[in-house]
Amino acid sequence: MSAGTHLSLDLSTLYLVATLVAALLGALLLFFWHKEEIAALGWWGAAYLLGAASVALWTVGGPELGFTLSLAVNVVGFIACGLVWDAARVFHGRAANWSMVAAGPLLWIVADVMLDPSAVQTRMMIGAGIVAFYAALTAAELGRERRRKLRARWPALIVPLLHGGVLMLPILLGDMLQSRTGGVAGVWIAAFAAELVLYAAGTVFVIFMLVSERTVTAHKTAASLDPLTGLLNRRGFGEATARMIEREAKAGRPITVMIFDIDHFKSVNDRFGHAAGDDVLTVFADIVASSLRVTDLVGRVGGEEFAALLPCTTEEAQLAAERVREAFAASGVRIDDVPLETTVSIGVAGGPANTELEVLMASADTALYQAKRGGRNRVEIAIEQPLSLQKARRALASGAGTQPADAAIMPADAALDIRI
Repeated sequence: MSAGTHLSLDLSTLYLVATLVAALLGALLLFFWHKEEIAALGWWGAAYLLGAASVALWTVGGPELGFTLSLAVNVVGFIACGLVWDAARVFHGRAANWSMVAAGPLLWIVADVMLDPSAVQTRMMIGAGIVAFYAALTAAELGRERRRKLRARWPALIVPLLHGGVLMLPILLGDMLQSRTGGVAGVWIAAFAAELVLYAAGTVFVIFMLVSERTVTAHKTAASLDPLTGLLNRRGFGEATARMIEREAKAGRPITVMIFDIDHFKSVNDRFGHAAGDDVLTVFADIVASSLRVTDLVGRVGGEEFAALLPCTTEEAQLAAERVREAFAASGVRIDDVPLETTVSIGVAGGPANTELEVLMASADTALYQAKRGGRNRVEIAIEQPLSLQKARRALASGAGTQPADAAIMPADAALDIRI
């Protein structure tokens, strides 16, 4: 048996393995698409199955397929490459781009019809260029998600780019391929067949890394949100405010905390039921979110108690608090066609950079208590300048602690007690 026969057998075996791997991975992706209901997995699964069918028909039939059937097989393969890119778009929440998916196959049809049948190397370079182009688009799309530091981002870029690089070799080495068809071209085809297997497995590995990290991120986000109002819950508010305080401290900007407590909320639950109480909470959450800036943090930290952290002075926060109070009072909530009086008491406390959240919450809670005692439906500003925890502890240790300092180091849990 000649060396050329050995090469043909090896290439057929490699392409058969690539076909089986792509088909199995495509079926796996479709299974997880059906189970997890992630649309992009369905797109990737369909692309893999189309690609596997194209490679299988091309490997089995080869030149015996004839012009028309060979053209159709290659078009299916290019469509599969385009679907891999479109799946990456869908994964990032972008619309599918069918015109670009069709561009590659249409270019191939035009080239295949117009080129001389003997221009095998030219066809090979055009086909490789089309697939490399889709691989580059896929890499760019998978690298779009810069909002989160995904660990899978660099593999998502490297795997398609390596695939595109291998496919670009016929174009970069065009003269060598034309002059040494049996040498360099044969080696490249063998390398491509082996790389095709690695690319199929590597791409699916990257896909599952991306899906896994996005799922973990979604679960973390859900664990930080209040399911009723959609605002940050107690845990999420604490984590988000810690980051904001650190950022504002580096810039030397002041921060202000507001604590909101809906007046007479218990009576709403007692008279109309908890479903009506939930409606009131939802209305108030919407009013707070729409009355404050996008850069302000808002969370539901208790039953009817909400808190907000604003990167601004106390005076600016007071104006924002008044907007919330007035908007809630004018919300016009009705239960069983009965108008409900909706008011809120608000405590506000601000401090310089590096003031701890616990200190601000304690001071704002004291101001809230004063608003309640003063008749409710009002905004109160903390009179005493809040101390940092370290300063308060040093003052207490030296025997110079005062009542305001004691209030300043009140535990955060005490600062978040629910009032009726």
